Amino acid sequence: MECNDFRADLSYTKTIVLKQPGRHLKEKAYFRVSFTQLSSSSNNAIPKMDYTSFLSEMSKRREPSVLRELTKVVLGAPQGTISFATGMPNPSTFPFSEIKVKLKTGEEYTVKGKDLDNALQYQPSTGYAELREILQEFIDQDHGKQDWKTRNVLISTGSNDGISRAVDMLLNVGDPIIIQHPLYSGIETLLKPYKPEYILAEQDKDGVDPQILRETLENHKKAGKKMPKVMYLNPTGANPTGTTLTTDRRRQIYKLAQEYNLIILEDDAYYYLHFLEANPISLLSLDTDGRVIRFDSFSKVLSSGLRLGVVTGPTQLLRQIELHMQASTLQTSSLAQVLAFQLLNIWGTDKLKQHYKNVRAFYKERRDIMIRAAEKHLKGLAEWNVPTGGMFLWIKVHKIEDTNAMVMSRGGDKKIILVPGRCFYADPQKGSPYIRAAFSIAPKEDIDQGMARLAALIKDEQN
Repeated sequence: MECNDFRADLSYTKTIVLKQPGRHLKEKAYFRVSFTQLSSSSNNAIPKMDYTSFLSEMSKRREPSVLRELTKVVLGAPQGTISFATGMPNPSTFPFSEIKVKLKTGEEYTVKGKDLDNALQYQPSTGYAELREILQEFIDQDHGKQDWKTRNVLISTGSNDGISRAVDMLLNVGDPIIIQHPLYSGIETLLKPYKPEYILAEQDKDGVDPQILRETLENHKKAGKKMPKVMYLNPTGANPTGTTLTTDRRRQIYKLAQEYNLIILEDDAYYYLHFLEANPISLLSLDTDGRVIRFDSFSKVLSSGLRLGVVTGPTQLLRQIELHMQASTLQTSSLAQVLAFQLLNIWGTDKLKQHYKNVRAFYKERRDIMIRAAEKHLKGLAEWNVPTGGMFLWIKVHKIEDTNAMVMSRGGDKKIILVPGRCFYADPQKGSPYIRAAFSIAPKEDIDQGMARLAALIKDEQN
């Protein structure tokens, strides 16, 4: 087989056949590695959608890296296989003997031996196999049993990395895209080089209004404009608004995606930071067609420094993201992945859910403190909705059309730092009367004083 036989072809599976050493040829002892699937569990998958028309021109041109594909072969080869293939460094030359981790619960674990070798060595671009396997189990529990013949998981370097690669896979320069608005500023920055035509899905206290979105799409269609093929949503504890889509709205939005043949990018970094009685119904759990790519993150619940994100979606689309990773970062940190796997393996479902519950309680307490402080100091000066998740209070200031100069130029005089609303607009140059205040990191005892300083700042600006 030639090197150029490694192709990113969505229509068939390319198979390489290697003989196991030490066996007689007549025994025909082979093992196979698929170059268009993410794992053996995805063999013979029959996708329900044809994704060809969704792929960007850039993504269509991507091809597998021979060496990254061989990394999967080497790591998955039967015991006794001799590899002269990849340029993996020998772990015996690494200066680390073990890594000890002590948790705040008092539990401890040590990464050593083969686990340490895995933590310090190259892994497949899709991620550490044992971590992906346990994540599939957790996803089944939180979002309903998945068809892992047509779906899979991929480990990204934080959820933003996964979203960035998905956008690269789906968007050509100038393409229209539906975005939840206002939106996380990192997404606006990510999208800017593509010069997209934004179709705004405006929010109220319950998130995106599907009826208004339907009207917007119909008007777009009647005007003869190019229709979008991608919708970006931040459905739970949205940044910056703190809104959470209701179950009914999620169902309506998914139905819209079916009617208009859209891929949904479900950015749910705050899924475990909601303040509801039960976990929201995810769009992934509603997905019967294979049109949802979901992005989860460990940044808000384990550590932002680990830089671990989880992409769940149709195997064929995740394959295209994998090809992008093969040509750039190669993979997410093996050390971070092994540390996370060991933790999840020790904790199991019950302890992990209790940890999520503790994290939610932590942020809910701070939200409540900030709401009380806002009611005390900002009444008559501003208005807001109580956030149902996330880390932010989205404040609309009265009598001020644009808070940018007030916050960025004069906020320092009052010793208060916030983010002006225009930073979360599709057009950051457009004025906004809003301010985003984070209740995540400020000490509880400082929140009241911070709201008092904001009130003084607003009064000075209004006068």
